[in-house]
Amino acid sequence: MIAPQMLRGLWSYRGFVLGSVKREFQAKYSNAILGALWSLLSPLAMIVVYTVIFAEVMHSKLPGVSSQFAYSIYLCAGILTWGLFAEIVTRGQNMFIEQANLIKKVSFPRICLPLIAVASALVNFGIIFGLFIVFLVASHNFPGWVFFALLPVLAVQVLLALGIGMVAGVLNVFFRDVGQFMTIAMQFWFWLTPIVYPASILPEGVRPLLAWNPMAAVIQSYQAILVEGRMPAWHTLLPAAVLALLLCVFGLRLFRKRAGEMVDEL
Repeated sequence: MIAPQMLRGLWSYRGFVLGSVKREFQAKYSNAILGALWSLLSPLAMIVVYTVIFAEVMHSKLPGVSSQFAYSIYLCAGILTWGLFAEIVTRGQNMFIEQANLIKKVSFPRICLPLIAVASALVNFGIIFGLFIVFLVASHNFPGWVFFALLPVLAVQVLLALGIGMVAGVLNVFFRDVGQFMTIAMQFWFWLTPIVYPASILPEGVRPLLAWNPMAAVIQSYQAILVEGRMPAWHTLLPAAVLALLLCVFGLRLFRKRAGEMVDEL
């Protein structure tokens, strides 16, 4: 999927990748008095709001789950992980345009840009999700050893987002409408995925359509692990994994084929 020369290029420029991720994180909070503390306070506030509003005020419950915080955990499991997916896709679709000056002036493997986008998104997600884990432990809702089943689900999600982001990123250089379309599409995609509502409330005739939504299987896998403390239905995740690999292969080939023309379009 990745040519040996690409791998050698990524390894040779690993310092550039890590340095870029570090600079992005520092720049995000450079002019803030509290600095990097905002990276903790913002997600902490979100978790507290969801917990207080839905668990204590609205007393929202999930069918078949007795935990007081079940719906709060359900929301966080979906919204936090969707946030990672959306950030990678958004960063991916704009990465070549946003780094046009760097691409024109500095010689480096352009394939580093998708890696920087993914690494930056994972750093942000790691901070937010780390706080969520603390909440799960403190509220006695940590799922136990099944928690490690999140790793393959996360891998599928990142590959899917990376594949979509790379394809959209290359196309966006030549057709700027792609970025606008993706922004609208992501909004619809969010609400067509069972994140703020359980799939069980959908009409029976509509539920089978979720099989055509790769993120539905990903989000439901997270929810199964974090809310119910059980292994996800791996067979439902297989189509998303296959699609993710196909998109990554297609994205790399498209990038390699159009890399020279992209510089002229930026």
